[in-house]
Amino acid sequence: MICRMQTLQKLEKSVDAGNYYEAQQMYKTVYARYVAAKNYGAAVDLLQSGASVQLRHAQVTCGVELGNLLVETLGKANMKYDTTVVERIKSVVLSFPRADMSVSDRKSMAKTSEAYLAAKTRVEGFYTFMRAAIRWCIEAGGPRRGPPELHDILAEYMWTQYPELELNKASPHFVRSGQPEKYAKALIEYMNEWDREEMDLTLARSVLLYLTLGNLKDANRLVNEVRRGLGEKNYPNSPLMQFIKYLLLTLERDALPLLHSLRESYKDHLGRDSTLIEYLDAIAEKFYGVQHKNGLQRMLGDFMKMFASE
Repeated sequence: MICRMQTLQKLEKSVDAGNYYEAQQMYKTVYARYVAAKNYGAAVDLLQSGASVQLRHAQVTCGVELGNLLVETLGKANMKYDTTVVERIKSVVLSFPRADMSVSDRKSMAKTSEAYLAAKTRVEGFYTFMRAAIRWCIEAGGPRRGPPELHDILAEYMWTQYPELELNKASPHFVRSGQPEKYAKALIEYMNEWDREEMDLTLARSVLLYLTLGNLKDANRLVNEVRRGLGEKNYPNSPLMQFIKYLLLTLERDALPLLHSLRESYKDHLGRDSTLIEYLDAIAEKFYGVQHKNGLQRMLGDFMKMFASE
């Protein structure tokens, strides 16, 4: 144990001294030795430490490489999902570098700028590691959609750190995080800065996304939080919002005919975005067992294949 701690300290000092590449090669050499001896506990400690220290020094490529090896090693060791392992994953995740960017900064950032390219590298590395970690959690016996706390961290990072004003990349994780209040805050920021003309459409998509997962409770909480945050004066008042209001009430009861009638009555407004129709088909199947096979279900299936089966 003392020898192992000395190795970790020596490698960390090498990174602290700026010898990032040399330290990375040493991490991988020691890792290979541990794995050959099936000393998976030591390998996990090494990789957790190495990934974290490289990331704290903004060495994203090196940190992600070691982080991915960490997740791979959890699989090799046949470790089962538990909170201790999740805390290991979180210690790496929380070491990722961040940039202090306002919503306005991201809205105006030039795609050829150094800051844009650096931010995109960080976010892509973060997403790669988190995707692998969530997949392992599911396969190792964790929550079937992945740990909500990891989806929460992933959604927040994708929303605040992506170098464009882009909510779609964060939304699938917000709705799996169990934190509709945080999603509402991001939605309000997005709608106020970018999408004021289609606020109702943005909110409708988000509500329906919750409902495709069968999560009526958080769909209602999202609406209430957005209404509270915007205030009654600024909250969108449109036929599409009326539809959402009636839909939420309909789904509280066994009322498939009413759902069909509601869709028919608002079909012109739903036609503003074909995704709404696909969401509603998925919702009808989730709540009432109506069988559909559409583009959304394929999309949701592809999304979950990145992590595991839904």
